[in-house]
Amino acid sequence: MKKYLKEFDKLVGIFSTLRSKNGCMWDKEQTHETLVKHLFSEAEEVKQAIKNKDKENLEEELGDILLQVVFHAQIAKENKDFDITGVIERLNKKLLRRHPHIFGNYKVKDAKDIEVMWEKIKEKEKNLKAKKENKRRKSVIK
Repeated sequence: MKKYLKEFDKLVGIFSTLRSKNGCMWDKEQTHETLVKHLFSEAEEVKQAIKNKDKENLEEELGDILLQVVFHAQIAKENKDFDITGVIERLNKKLLRRHPHIFGNYKVKDAKDIEVMWEKIKEKEKNLKAKKENKRRKSVIK
């Protein structure tokens, strides 16, 4: 197993333990809502590390962002909403879908073409999501 996979698996296990019956009281009390402020705080610290060109601090702060992602995924897993695997699968699908110039046959000339293509893909996804939500609402009303 590659080292980063082993370390990621260890991280997920740590959060499972922290939120378990014998885990950390503070961690067990957290919800998506209580963690939001920490997510924004960590994002600001990443911004500062980049601004300061502080690579060591950037590494640490990116870890704190990853902590937030795994923490939220653990809470969602406990709520039977989704888990970290679903988060990763969705991200992989999105990256493949939004890069047809790399993983498909779409041709681009430059970075500007990629930006235009990206916005078109996002708009298409937004429209599909809205149609799906409308269809779901109509089925609930019946």
